Amino acid sequence: MHTTIFPQAPIASPFHAASTAADVMADIRLDGKHAIVTGGYSGLGLEMVRSLARAGAQVTVPARDLARARQALDDEPNVIVDAMDLADPASIEAFAGRCLAMRRPLHLLINSAGVMATPFARDPRGVEWQFAVNHLGHFRLTAALWPALLEAGDARVVSMSSRGHQLAPVDFDDVSFVRRPYDKWIAYGQSKTANALFAVGLDRRGRVAGVRAFSVHPGSVLGPLARHLTPEEIAAFGVHDADGGLVVAPERDLKTPAQGAATALWCATSPLLQGVGGLYCEDCNIAPLAAAGDTGRSGVRPWAADPAQAERLWALSEQLAGKFEARPLT
Repeated sequence: MHTTIFPQAPIASPFHAASTAADVMADIRLDGKHAIVTGGYSGLGLEMVRSLARAGAQVTVPARDLARARQALDDEPNVIVDAMDLADPASIEAFAGRCLAMRRPLHLLINSAGVMATPFARDPRGVEWQFAVNHLGHFRLTAALWPALLEAGDARVVSMSSRGHQLAPVDFDDVSFVRRPYDKWIAYGQSKTANALFAVGLDRRGRVAGVRAFSVHPGSVLGPLARHLTPEEIAAFGVHDADGGLVVAPERDLKTPAQGAATALWCATSPLLQGVGGLYCEDCNIAPLAAAGDTGRSGVRPWAADPAQAERLWALSEQLAGKFEARPLT
């Protein structure tokens, strides 16, 4: 399988911060392709699902709330909704089992679901909630679907990270806040760093078989992810104007859902990224590698792009969620 080494640096993309999902997908056809999008029935995920389906892909949306998902997607003929709870390993395995039983390749997996700044909680195995849902849930899902990704021979996995990764690296000595006081933003930042490192580690394992991985900062989009924030916390992000309307200023990272979905779709479909992977992207381009202390600005911090850190995360993830094994698609 031919691979090209791209550095973590911008390329000559025809798109930019203000580009929308429609812009990115204008010349893309996905007939005969199968995609899975977690979180695909609200916010950015819903934009992605509609864009992929309208480009001809068959899209499966795993959903914890089936009624809500079906209501959101009942006008999309190329979309199937199926049950899955990203916080429940047994539910993930059951969903993946149903997908594998169909014996069809999986060309695109977009890991878009997530939680942000939640009150302190642990999953049944004692893992801090944001790390468990945002990272380990998708680690388990990708592992379970790996045979179908390998069968595609040319597949992409896109994980939704965030500029929030700048808030914290992964604390490998206390990932679940056993010895340190819980901080909801540090926990969120750690989980988003994990999403970026997962793409680095996954790409190293999948590239020979044609499975490439990317992580994405979509931009700041006010949506369901902010459900745990107070009005004061939301106001601090400057997303509302003096009249209470939403500010759209992509040059300041304040985007519409259509703009926020664009980078993940670009990573999933752009011919410019054929044969490359393991990269963090934003504004429909590969992001620059930025200084560790340069918080709040564009770019990926070194701790979220370091292959050694990615391998350390992989080992921890297998310890917490089980071995990532390549099983045949039978």
